[in-house]
Amino acid sequence: MGSTAGSAILGPGQGVRRVVPARRGPWARFRRNPRALAGACLLALFGAIAASGTALAPFPPDQPHLLVRLHPPGSSFLLGTDHLGRDILSRTVAATRVSLVIGVLSMLVSITAGTLVGALAGYSGGWMDGLLMRVVDTVLAVPVFFLTVAVLAMFGPSVPGLILIIGGTAWPPAARLVRVEFLALRSREFVQAARASGAPDLRIIVRHLLPNVVPVIAISATLRVGLAILTEAGLSFLGLGVQPPRPSWGNIIADGREYLSIAWWVSLFPGLCVFLAVMAFNLVGDGLRDAFDPRLQI
Repeated sequence: MGSTAGSAILGPGQGVRRVVPARRGPWARFRRNPRALAGACLLALFGAIAASGTALAPFPPDQPHLLVRLHPPGSSFLLGTDHLGRDILSRTVAATRVSLVIGVLSMLVSITAGTLVGALAGYSGGWMDGLLMRVVDTVLAVPVFFLTVAVLAMFGPSVPGLILIIGGTAWPPAARLVRVEFLALRSREFVQAARASGAPDLRIIVRHLLPNVVPVIAISATLRVGLAILTEAGLSFLGLGVQPPRPSWGNIIADGREYLSIAWWVSLFPGLCVFLAVMAFNLVGDGLRDAFDPRLQI
């Protein structure tokens, strides 16, 4: 007679024997998390929209329709029009690629810098660790948003500049996370064995330590994208982010701030996209954290 995992069975001449349930891998646990799956589906939707560019837009994003300015959502313009008669749906679709590209590339800059600094500090220890952590503390002590505003005001807003300034000020949390993991791993037996075999430090870091830090980096990366999207939206709202006529979620929201009482739809729909995108990245990040949590591997 068959038995299910975790049920009690009787062997010949034996007492009750408990079958230990099979361990689920991290990706199996991720797939069983409905919130993480919902976030992943949202990200897939935004990714498809971003990849399509303007193919899904019913009108050119910058095409004005002066006779139907501030037209409410309806059959002709599904999400309405702005003060210049531009279709909000078309502009929101086009802005999806801009905002996501800035968010993802900013994340890559911050995660790369944070991983390098954290790995060097955690593996080296001693004075190098102390020096790099004081640099991290100094960056964290600076009001990042105001620094970003000042730099963009001095050198002018541009998409590459946004990516560099957002990513270049967001790496300290990732550096701290990676450093803690390296400090915990560098004294493990497999690292000591690699050192005893004469492996160079770079090989130990790349082949033995970094693969064990990938879950922490992946979780931090998903959260970094959401924060980068929020930062870009805030800067664009202030006029220091993506500049017209190129649309982004932030500057579309800014276009509608003077018409909120009579044309709420101009700011509502791109604002909803910001909310959903940030929430999706956070849900995926929480799902990855739960999936890789060693306490759940039973």
